[in-house]
Amino acid sequence: MPRVAVVTDSTAALGPDQAAEWGITVVPLDVAAGDRRFRDGVDLDAAQLLELVSGGARISTSQPAPAAFAEVYQHLADQGVREVVSVHLSGRLSGTVRAAGLAAQLAPLPVHVVDSLSAGLGLGFAARVASRFDGDGAAVAAEAERVGRSTSAWFVVDSLDHLRRGGRISAAAAALGTVLGLRPVLALREGRIDVVERVRTRSAARDRLVQLARDEAARRSGPVRIAVHHLGRAETAEAMAEQLHEVDGAVEIRVAEVGAVLGGHLGAGALAVIVVDA
Repeated sequence: MPRVAVVTDSTAALGPDQAAEWGITVVPLDVAAGDRRFRDGVDLDAAQLLELVSGGARISTSQPAPAAFAEVYQHLADQGVREVVSVHLSGRLSGTVRAAGLAAQLAPLPVHVVDSLSAGLGLGFAARVASRFDGDGAAVAAEAERVGRSTSAWFVVDSLDHLRRGGRISAAAAALGTVLGLRPVLALREGRIDVVERVRTRSAARDRLVQLARDEAARRSGPVRIAVHHLGRAETAEAMAEQLHEVDGAVEIRVAEVGAVLGGHLGAGALAVIVVDA
């Protein structure tokens, strides 16, 4: 086991194989569909979520209990880990980072809790970079924070209802986003979601996401990593990623379907682009 271990949560869009390869422990968030409860990425994946949504199930999500983090921290301590860096979904979108912080107070080893102010592979890249960073816990945590908080993310959804019902966007913003039937482009800014533009068609929204990612990569002075996320639109996401391969400075471009928690808030058909510092 490494001296410093990295823990994240299931909104990081890291599959089990990827997490195992990088030595990252993933704590799942909870998903409820009616009276049925699931663990994100454990007993509910994106495909199963789409089946539930198409069947009319109403989806809600919740952060893990502090006890779930406490169990992970204890296990890592028992394995000989000396410090933990626990990097998580934006605290402005979820109580996950707060639950990790509560567990850290009673952990048998030092735990550095990081609010990434990010989600999806913005968070996933931060955890992955941290897992290979050479330093003590404080230095690894600082690297995770640097990458996570460098995230620029934009996304489009077919409906703002999921975000509104989940409290991730206000009713006023949801109404403004759909005025005149235009399709909203949303951004994750400083850990919060805002409607930033409106376009007329789905194809225009897709093209706008690609252009926003290109412009953001060109604006930055150093290398970047880019992610394209989707829920149920794999071919479209792959086509968008292909358009981004010409971006100068992009050291990695990854396509990933969002998990059940993010998918439950974004809804079927969602597309997103994420740019982070490499």
